[in-house]
Amino acid sequence: AFMSYKAGMSHIVRDVDRPGSKLHKKEVAESVSIVETPPMVVVGFVGYVETPRGLRALTSVWAGHLSEEVKRRFYKTWHKSKKKAFTKYQKRWEEASKEGKAM
Repeated sequence: AFMSYKAGMSHIVRDVDRPGSKLHKKEVAESVSIVETPPMVVVGFVGYVETPRGLRALTSVWAGHLSEEVKRRFYKTWHKSKKKAFTKYQKRWEEASKEGKAM
C-alpha cells in the first residue's frame, strides 16, 4: 500500500478485444485517473499481536538514524523546541550496535 492522491484525469483511446461484442476490434475512448505517489522513507514499523478483541500493538521499532527532516514532523514549533526527540532511543541503539546485540 502506498500513500497517494488523485492528481487529475485524462482519456485514452484503445482497441476493444472482446469476441462476440458489438465493439470487437473497434476503438473506444475511456477515462483514466492520474495518481501521484510522492517518494516515501520508512522510519520504523509497528509489530502487532492478535488478541480475542482484535489486533494490539506489541512494539514499535524506529530506525537508528533519523534525519532532521523526519524529527521536525514530530514537533509543532520546531524553532522553539529543545530538539530532543528520539535522542534516548538513538543512544540505546548505538550502545546495542557497539555490543553487537539486536535491540
